[in-house]
Amino acid sequence: MHKGPEAIGEILAQLMARRGFARLRSAETFQAAWREAAGELFSRYTRPGSLRRGRLEVTVANSTLVQELSFQKPALLQALAELLPDEKINDLRFRVGPVG
Repeated sequence: MHKGPEAIGEILAQLMARRGFARLRSAETFQAAWREAAGELFSRYTRPGSLRRGRLEVTVANSTLVQELSFQKPALLQALAELLPDEKINDLRFRVGPVG
């Protein structure tokens, strides 16, 4: 049975979900928030990744930076909570890997 015309907002939401635009926008949002929270120096050598169960995974260029970021974790979490309040980020996991 035909319901009639669909609202344009519903059609666009379905299209964005199918094409992955929401994930892409989300990744850009995390990138911008991380850049602001971590600062220019740290963000140059790090890359935020996936968010699962409140834990944001961050790829870091080397183990020395992992150690330094671990010391900065409370301040980073506070900044991210202010920048991304809806995401409920309550932990950071740093891992060494390719950043570029």
